[in-house]
Amino acid sequence: MATGFGIIGCGMIANFHSKAVADITGAKVTACYDTVPAAADRLAESVGCKAYYDLKAMVQDPAVDVVSICTPSGAHMEPALMAAKAGKHVIVEKPLEVTLKRCDAIIEACSQAGVTLATIFPSRFHESSQLLKRAVDKGRFGRLTMGDAYVKWYRSQQYYDSGAWRGTWQLDGGGALMNQAIHSVDLLTWIMGPVVEITAHTAMLAHQRIEVEDVAAATLRFENGAIGVLQASTAAFPGFLKRIEIHGSEGSAVLEEEDITKWEFAKKTKQDEDLLARMAGKTKTSGGAADPAAIGHHGHTAMFKDVLKAIKNGTRPLIDGVEGRRSVEIILAVYKAAETGRAVALPLKGDPSLKARKKTG
Repeated sequence: MATGFGIIGCGMIANFHSKAVADITGAKVTACYDTVPAAADRLAESVGCKAYYDLKAMVQDPAVDVVSICTPSGAHMEPALMAAKAGKHVIVEKPLEVTLKRCDAIIEACSQAGVTLATIFPSRFHESSQLLKRAVDKGRFGRLTMGDAYVKWYRSQQYYDSGAWRGTWQLDGGGALMNQAIHSVDLLTWIMGPVVEITAHTAMLAHQRIEVEDVAAATLRFENGAIGVLQASTAAFPGFLKRIEIHGSEGSAVLEEEDITKWEFAKKTKQDEDLLARMAGKTKTSGGAADPAAIGHHGHTAMFKDVLKAIKNGTRPLIDGVEGRRSVEIILAVYKAAETGRAVALPLKGDPSLKARKKTG
């Protein structure tokens, strides 16, 4: 019997979730829900599932085993808690939530209910990311010295105007960092290890009618002693592939979206040249650099497979709630550092309030 997925929130990203599920043998979308009935009807018609207009009814449907939450970022907690209470496994689109308190509520609810919780970060499942992580774990870089992430994307004013929640602290949770660059924040810290201190600047320079940043720059100090740079923007026309750079005393590598463009080590292996040639043309889309819909769903497919394996074996998925919370904490620390003009230590003490935050810029 196929594992049934229920999609909560039927906007753009729900289409990628439904395509990912369709690619998995033994899984199918059985239900969907949206506060706008027409949106639920459209997705239901496209995937052949039942449309719900009552969330409680959907999470109680016995044909739903896993819920996939695709609502605006600051509206993830409520459906997650309801699903956990109903005994459903929970997959949440990034970010897990927009405050640590709300993240922790989701983690606790799923733990108490004994259901699996996962946060969507598909970049970790790309072959290039996996190769880079393994090289670091094997010590090929020597002592890690620098780890940098650059997300210089572009979003039009129309993008922000297309939804009342976009560009708000309450529902978007932030701007270029929380909505767009969070994928790279997760990838960088997965590879480099924990961040212990942050300094930062943020600004809103090229957009109107939004509360959040469209430009951010931060310096990071990692637990292992390495330092790094995090840059994020939705105001860098025309938008470029996101980039991760890892440097150490014995090696360096550069990842652009799914392409490995630099792979150089003091101790070379026979496989290095072949790997660089093979991984230089992996990216098939613009990676969402200018168009948020210009992404593939293969990373989601790989992640959903990992979640289903964890459910079957009673193990933790690669990116559980605790892993999802980490990138949110780092981004909140960047915002706090930018607001105060002081270095911020991690882990954070308390939960920075989004409601008290003034408009950026």
